[in-house]
Amino acid sequence: MKHFYTLLALLVTTVGFAQIPAGYYSTATGTGYSLKTQLHNIINGHNDQGYNAMDSFIANYDLDNYYEAGSNTILDPYSENPTGADPYNFTPVGDECGNYNGEGDCYNKEHVIPQSSFNSNAPMQSDAHHLLPTDGRVNGFRSNYPFGVVDNGSLVSQSGISNPTQNGSKLGGNLNSGYSAGYTGIVFEPIDEFKGDIARIYFYFVTRYEDQVSNWSAYAMFDGSSDKALDDPFLNILMTWHQNDPVSQKEIDRNNNIYYNHQGNRNPFVDHPEYVAMIWNPTPDTTAPTAPTNLVASNATTSSMDLTWTASTDDVAVTSYDIFVDGTFYSNTSTAVTNFTVTGLASETNYCFTIYALDAAGNTSAVSNQDCETTLAGSGSTDCASEDFENIPANDSQYTDRTWTGTNGQWNATRARTDQTINGRAILIDCRNSSAGTLTSPTLLGGIGNLTITTQKIYSGTDGTLDVLVNGSLIGTIPYSATPQTTTITGINVSGNTTVVIQDNDSGSARIGIDDLSWTCAPVLNTYNFQTNNLKIYPNPIKGNTLNAEVKSTTNYQVYDILGKKILSGTVTTNNKKINVSRLKNGIYILKLETANGSVTKKLIKE
Repeated sequence: MKHFYTLLALLVTTVGFAQIPAGYYSTATGTGYSLKTQLHNIINGHNDQGYNAMDSFIANYDLDNYYEAGSNTILDPYSENPTGADPYNFTPVGDECGNYNGEGDCYNKEHVIPQSSFNSNAPMQSDAHHLLPTDGRVNGFRSNYPFGVVDNGSLVSQSGISNPTQNGSKLGGNLNSGYSAGYTGIVFEPIDEFKGDIARIYFYFVTRYEDQVSNWSAYAMFDGSSDKALDDPFLNILMTWHQNDPVSQKEIDRNNNIYYNHQGNRNPFVDHPEYVAMIWNPTPDTTAPTAPTNLVASNATTSSMDLTWTASTDDVAVTSYDIFVDGTFYSNTSTAVTNFTVTGLASETNYCFTIYALDAAGNTSAVSNQDCETTLAGSGSTDCASEDFENIPANDSQYTDRTWTGTNGQWNATRARTDQTINGRAILIDCRNSSAGTLTSPTLLGGIGNLTITTQKIYSGTDGTLDVLVNGSLIGTIPYSATPQTTTITGINVSGNTTVVIQDNDSGSARIGIDDLSWTCAPVLNTYNFQTNNLKIYPNPIKGNTLNAEVKSTTNYQVYDILGKKILSGTVTTNNKKINVSRLKNGIYILKLETANGSVTKKLIKE
């Protein structure tokens, strides 16, 4: 995973690897080419915007906010230097080709799959998933050659361009050995940073156009079939690139922008990298991912804790992580993120966190390192859970079982429909006659003090009440009527792990909408003695070479970068409170302070 993505993960709290609409891949249940066909049916029929519409899309959504944030320049995979200054940059619209003589003159729209293969027909010609802004001269240099691994002894010469190009892309004879063996023609090789991007574009294209690709003109990378679609040498190359260059934040953002702001379909191989092996290499996977490393708990509040870690690796793909709190399962991340926020914690309480990596075959890694941290003191009860139902499945008027990932984990509803609103989207359960609809929360930490919920009777029926059960015990009832009403049950005070169930009690007969459900944590006894309230760390942000840590006793410290690598360590005392941070470059760091009574972490910024 590229390093700057970890920074983004630290700055943006999310439990989803991409903003995938709920239920988008619910019919993708097979393996092999049957899965490929299922994905084709999901992404088929996108809303073709036309070729010229790509100019506006590129100007708005293909900007370099990753390597040179704020530069307002085009992110061009054929000129980008991911580890240093770019050889040149393009301004959106103003630098669009036009004529070109050499590298750096202008950019145009590159068809990653050459137009000659599909005779420039729609909708392929304007499909945004394979149209990238690239240097016009390098685009012409690549021409319609396939992608491959260039033998450095057989580089091709052309006037007006260097080979390799200024960012290291190459054109030449394919290296007929190793994973690229089997083809001896001319190929184009992008730099390593973008090889996975190219691979996932090809996997998308032969899936989206599965029903057409076998009828297209001869193209070296295609084998003439509709199922496998890719010729063996190039399939090996693309699968290797896909594995070696994992999905990047840039790809995630572009996939979302194409779906939400342009043509309305997604690249499934960005959302689910594991689909590649499941389709083109459907042999049983028995290899577990490596253990996650460098787990750090930080940014404590009175009821939550941020976790960050270094990603695990896998022979196919890591799909998610299991989060454990004090040795008890808390939640699954659903996707392969490297950060998570644990909520519903009690204030002034020390918690220890561990995680496990999972892959699509269900293989589980060894446990990560353990990191312990303490929540802050609170002035009163805090929310342990809240659900606004905005992430329920897509609007549907059928009464059936529903499952979705909400704010705090996985929720379930029976005899439920998803097309109603109260204060925004709401879940509706059917409690007519013997329908017995229910709503069940995830199991959460921190107990429950007071519970608040909004209800409304939808359509016809009689008024009544719903039972509220906590860990299987009835703790109260919630009324409902034709008018939306918000009700709070106080003094529940159940500690420990908590599951809430809302269910019919036969007092009425109606269909009830439920919205804005939340509960506070149960009161707990303070058992932690680390004096965080008296701890002062300054200046933060750090502008010089000294950080002051005012502590009440001898305290060990460690400073980690955002990848979890330890940069500094030492000890501060009541008499020696200064930490020399001259070795720190500008950026974000995690400071961990430890005494015999516990530990605390703080986020540092060096300017």
